[in-house]
Amino acid sequence: MPPSDPIAFPGQRIGLLGGSFDPPHEGHLHITRWALRALALDRVWWLVSPGNPLKTRGPAELARRVAAARALVRDPRVLVTDIEARLGSRYTADTLERLSARYPGVRFVWLMGADNLASFHRWERWDEIITRHPVGVMARPGEQLRAGLSPAARRFARLRWPPSAAAGLGRDGGPGWVLLTGPMSEASSTGIRARGHWP
Repeated sequence: MPPSDPIAFPGQRIGLLGGSFDPPHEGHLHITRWALRALALDRVWWLVSPGNPLKTRGPAELARRVAAARALVRDPRVLVTDIEARLGSRYTADTLERLSARYPGVRFVWLMGADNLASFHRWERWDEIITRHPVGVMARPGEQLRAGLSPAARRFARLRWPPSAAAGLGRDGGPGWVLLTGPMSEASSTGIRARGHWP
């Protein structure tokens, strides 16, 4: 049987954590639990991507990364999916556009680490993402200052929400972004691969 699309209902607020997950690790779980709580999300979908356009090295086979992610996740509110590959979207802007069309009435919140906000201006149609969709940015070790001073943060300062209001982000379906600070995980896929734990 072909894989089925995730189920979502109008009015739900669903966080989207995209990435290579090469490999998935405790840090992904940490920011997922944090996002569920701080942003008051109904669910989080891990979008295991076919590949990252900004990286020259390709990730491990998609099926292997999906299986590893599913083995790690124990929270019924968190769903691991390869829908991005089936949507045929190479860029985040395309993914958000296609998911919004496929799930009318669902309020998606894009989730990313502060390290991604620091380089967000290099993403394809990045300004379109931040002006059309809510974005939750989670603290990453050593990245807070760079993220807060990034081109994206400066250009769209008017859309920034205070952390105290984070639970309302995306409820009205409008754009906005928040940078959350708090306890962080040092785990990283790069570090795991460097130690040879993901051959």
